[in-house]
Amino acid sequence: MTNLARKSPVPEAASEAVAIRIDGVTARYGQGNNQNNVLDNVSFDVKKGEVFGLIGLNGVGKTTLIKIILGLMEATQGSVSLFGSGILDEEAKARIAYLPEKFEPPFFLSGLEFVKFSLDLYKRPFREEDVLAAADRVSLSREALRRRVNTYSKGMRQKIGLMSTWLTGCSLLILDEPMSGLDPRARVLVKDEIVACRNRGMTVFLSTHILSDMDELCDRIGVIHDKSLRFLGKPAELREKTKNDSLERAFLKIIEDSTRIYES
Repeated sequence: MTNLARKSPVPEAASEAVAIRIDGVTARYGQGNNQNNVLDNVSFDVKKGEVFGLIGLNGVGKTTLIKIILGLMEATQGSVSLFGSGILDEEAKARIAYLPEKFEPPFFLSGLEFVKFSLDLYKRPFREEDVLAAADRVSLSREALRRRVNTYSKGMRQKIGLMSTWLTGCSLLILDEPMSGLDPRARVLVKDEIVACRNRGMTVFLSTHILSDMDELCDRIGVIHDKSLRFLGKPAELREKTKNDSLERAFLKIIEDSTRIYES
């Protein structure tokens, strides 16, 4: 979980209802004749207070788009704004908590120490009782919190990362494969926490390959395939448009048969 606050000029304000605005983003790797587009003119908004899911096969540019949103790389063309400000604006960045796909907390810290470190980055107060209650909600033992994280399983490390992310109270949570390493019980508990974050008015941006979770959690989804946005809308609308009962089959249908965007 990373604090990404930095300075940047503030552009014209965007809509009050928009957390993330992605406008004509193109991303290209390589140089000269060896350049390769990963994203081509991608545009969509993530609304404040919604759970939004980004879906796509491996290598289609999901992680690239997240890096651009976070200001970790520049778009070749197009722009991204956060809460109406530039992506490098200090105040906008301070409202984002990010959990990367390959999350590994420092091995020499205990669980409690890592949560405190994370909250210190955001200048948030550390209250042990809040951390213990959060651990209870995701079935992470209180005793484990006092041990070094190098004794943790993958699932336990993932729980610490997720807890540290939402305990910041940030307006926008960006979670890349949040269910990684979690058993079925933990997945249910984490989904409950994501819903609770939305109910508190937070915006949650998810990227995951577990489409059943997307179907259950997300207010809207975006499907990226072959460099472009193929669908934007509610999960149920994608199932209806493709005449499939499961989101997995609906996703496969849209990327195999469609050459245009469907938007409701």
